[in-house]
Amino acid sequence: MTFTPDALNESCSSPIPPVAAASNELLAPAQALATSLGSACLGVVEPRDIRNSDLVLHLDRQGLSLQVTGRRAPGPVRAEFVTGKAGYRLAHGGGTGQMIAKAVGLKRTSESLHVLDATAGLGQDGFVLAGLGQRITMLERSPVIHALLADGLARAAGDEATAAVAARITLIRADSIDWLGARAGGEPVADVIHLDPMFPHRDKSAAVKKEMQLFRPIVGDDPDAANLLEAALACARYRVVVKRSRRAPVIPGPAPSLQLEGKSSRYDIYPLRALPTSRN
Repeated sequence: MTFTPDALNESCSSPIPPVAAASNELLAPAQALATSLGSACLGVVEPRDIRNSDLVLHLDRQGLSLQVTGRRAPGPVRAEFVTGKAGYRLAHGGGTGQMIAKAVGLKRTSESLHVLDATAGLGQDGFVLAGLGQRITMLERSPVIHALLADGLARAAGDEATAAVAARITLIRADSIDWLGARAGGEPVADVIHLDPMFPHRDKSAAVKKEMQLFRPIVGDDPDAANLLEAALACARYRVVVKRSRRAPVIPGPAPSLQLEGKSSRYDIYPLRALPTSRN
């Protein structure tokens, strides 16, 4: 496996951890990634043996991961679409009956939609929608999370079971508010815009704890969520959907017209106009 990092030309004030390789054969791509991120390459070293950094981007045969260093650290976090949760959801996820599919409106239209996932994160929601035949554009502002996502999508593109899904996804490194703001007033940028801002998380599961432990030092919370919602409402064609913790307050601004609730999360839905009901 070879990881080829995208060119990252934008500056970022968030801390960027160093990069390490699991073997000599992966050292060159690890060095290239470190250079593109403006970070250091620690050479060939295991995360448990690193003492001078709390976090590390680690490149091994399974791909790129973000890890806490030290001997008692939790396991790696990576953007994984071929196996694990995403792979299972692709094969057994329940189709348009899934809550995200209902929120986007897939049960209300037979049209294939263009969905902008403006806070892509590790890309799980966007990949589910791509697996349901939708065209997805992912925006991610963090260079670290973007690198993880680019690696995961590259691996998905190289696997026969997920290549067609990955082909429906476009990944862009950008701040969503800036990207949307530059396009406000023109044609809608997408049929549906999906938002999942980073908020203090109430879910106590081990998986969420591990991801939050890693992500919060990198991306922090999203105090500008109200501005992001406003920008999304100005650029979507049919609706904006916001994923929230089930008991969290709505984002300040216009009230959602609809809400879908699950066990731990909910979707606040802001319809702008009716979805098309049939193909042209």
